[in-house]
Amino acid sequence: MRHSFPTVVLLVLCGLIAMPALAIEVDGRIDPEEWQGAQHITDFRKVEPLNGDPASLATEGFVLATPQGLAVAFRNRHPDSVPLSQQRVQRDFEDQVDRVTVMVDFDGDGRTGYVFTVSATDGVYDAILSNEHDLNADWDGKWRHAVQRDRDGWSVEVLLPWHIAPMRKSTSDQRVVKVYLDRVIGYTGERSAWPYASIQRPRFLSEFAPIELTNYGQQLLAITPFVSALRDNVDRDNRLDGGLDLFWKPSGQTQLTATVNPDFGQVESDDLIVNFNATEIFIRDKRPFFTENQGIFEFTTPSDDSQLLYTRRVGGPADDGDGSGDIAAALKLNGSVGSMKYGVFAADEAGEAGRTFSALRLVRDFETQNLGIMATNVERPFYDREASVVGIDHDWRPTARWNVRTRLVGSDIQQAGESVRDTGATLITDYEWNQRWRAQFVGMHFGDELQLNDAGYLSRNNYNYAHVQLSRRFTELPETSRYASKDWRGRFIETYDDHGQLLNHQLRLTRESRWRNGSWEYGQIVINSAGVDDLVTRGNGAMNRPPSFGSYFTIERPRRGNWSYTTEAELFSGKLAGNKVLGYSFSIVPTYHVSDAFNVYVGGYVDYNPDWIIWEGGNLVGSFASRETHFDTGINWIATPKQELRLKLQAIGINAKLRQAYRIDSRGNAIKSNDPVDDFSVANLGVQLRYRYELAPLSYLYVVYGRGGYNEDPLAQNLGRSLRDSFSLRDEEQLLIKLSYRFEP
Repeated sequence: MRHSFPTVVLLVLCGLIAMPALAIEVDGRIDPEEWQGAQHITDFRKVEPLNGDPASLATEGFVLATPQGLAVAFRNRHPDSVPLSQQRVQRDFEDQVDRVTVMVDFDGDGRTGYVFTVSATDGVYDAILSNEHDLNADWDGKWRHAVQRDRDGWSVEVLLPWHIAPMRKSTSDQRVVKVYLDRVIGYTGERSAWPYASIQRPRFLSEFAPIELTNYGQQLLAITPFVSALRDNVDRDNRLDGGLDLFWKPSGQTQLTATVNPDFGQVESDDLIVNFNATEIFIRDKRPFFTENQGIFEFTTPSDDSQLLYTRRVGGPADDGDGSGDIAAALKLNGSVGSMKYGVFAADEAGEAGRTFSALRLVRDFETQNLGIMATNVERPFYDREASVVGIDHDWRPTARWNVRTRLVGSDIQQAGESVRDTGATLITDYEWNQRWRAQFVGMHFGDELQLNDAGYLSRNNYNYAHVQLSRRFTELPETSRYASKDWRGRFIETYDDHGQLLNHQLRLTRESRWRNGSWEYGQIVINSAGVDDLVTRGNGAMNRPPSFGSYFTIERPRRGNWSYTTEAELFSGKLAGNKVLGYSFSIVPTYHVSDAFNVYVGGYVDYNPDWIIWEGGNLVGSFASRETHFDTGINWIATPKQELRLKLQAIGINAKLRQAYRIDSRGNAIKSNDPVDDFSVANLGVQLRYRYELAPLSYLYVVYGRGGYNEDPLAQNLGRSLRDSFSLRDEEQLLIKLSYRFEP
């Protein structure tokens, strides 16, 4: 059949119109043809300082749905008069450098957001955002990014595959997601954003801007086998291990993550901790399986770091005291059915002392509010113990000014034929009058028998807490001021235990400030009334405490030339001696940037505590005059975007001399005692040298050397000697080689 020329032209044009959108080539160059049809955003406004003024440097954003994923681009104008940072950064960096960020709430319900940051040198940071403000950078996702620089500034392209997060099913060919874009100028610390939302305000995640996009979906099956070899130079033992992680997303609504014989060789070193307190120290989990799409299981309370599922319990110290629990297998299933989100978690440890962990999570969105329930269960046969916990969480946003978060929890512990039950509840209410003034009320109750720490984390139970806080923000400061903004907060706190004993009244005044040169400053003054310490004797009676005070100051100065630094200082009064004696601490960590890819830091910390109270057993405590010194040093070398070498060395020396031993009587009074209590000293060391090579996205070769040790002597010695002695400690010394590779058939 023959056609006229106009007919042929018309057919060609119709064919072009029917063709799918061009795939985005992620190269950092914003090609107008590729980005045709994208939502174009230019109204970036200052959120640091939080004044809503137009951004000082022009920024453009582009958002486009493609079959390959959600594409986002930034065009950043940057004149030569403003220095542009060229410092290379590690993954999940916190350095003050030029960067852009896109945050996405794929379901648009304000429950979970995903954070993707790219620096001007193509370094990346990714995290999960929950509870409006809480960031967890332990999660690492697979996404594409690229940066290009030209004479007018720099550009970034990002492609977020649809399989990166579970998403609710859409009943049409369109989907509504909520998006937030921002840009930080490294030299000044200025942050501008679209929409006008800030993590400094009571509501952040729920303030993201809705965008209607074409509804796409992706399936993914990813298998990540690993093999590791460990040489233990202390036990003279060699170990070879292997395992498998699996990620399967059969549809947009369902994701399954599983692991078999996981290897949790320590490729990320934790900071050294010497803890003589009655409460456990919270440590974040960096293991990939436990960070992958963990947002659905976030159930926290206002109590510091508390949560119902603390994944470091899995594979933690074994119940029989023989090393760590041996995880045989674990799985995690999360997704959605209609408007209901769900999450299922299970993990099993091998051996007679092995524990079995399980958790179920359900969440429902109701536009201005969210309602969720979470249940955990742990079976601990070694202790003949089964622990069950149920929590209900409710978030309510009645107006743009109000944000109300409520949590109810209860525990049921079955052990040796006996049952113990108790409950807890928390409430956070935030109100923002305007851009300057805001108020907050927090109330918490944790029953005396509430027990969350089989699967979760709670620093203490037997606790009742309330505070009222009033805040005032100053952003319209004179151009001659070194400060870009100041945020003052006053808080009054009351705390009682569950038996009606006053722990203390507290008045707290804080100021958080941002400098025009990008520095950050924080200061705090705390005044405590008399009260009791009901934890120090571990259940053998509460100890009366006199009034006391504390003050704290820190400043972080970003890189200027070759130097950056962080410094902290603290002044505080005694515990039993009250304001009669003063203690102090000071630390400084300067970093010298040899080049944009290589830096060295050497830091120190000194502490003098004239009245350090330590439990000695029963109702006996000792008051010590202690001196503590830390030595921290390391190097960071990012040889190429795929290769990095890190050295981290920490050494601690403590020298504690007894001032007086005390017995706590039935009324809580500290009575001087002649019981023998020894002076003591502590030496602690941790060293890690780590090389990492990125073979492909989420595929790595690690070579890690680690050494450490802990020693406590029942006599005080010269503090310098304690610190020097730490360098000779060798309780453990290991060389680990680990190879993992992610296959996507």
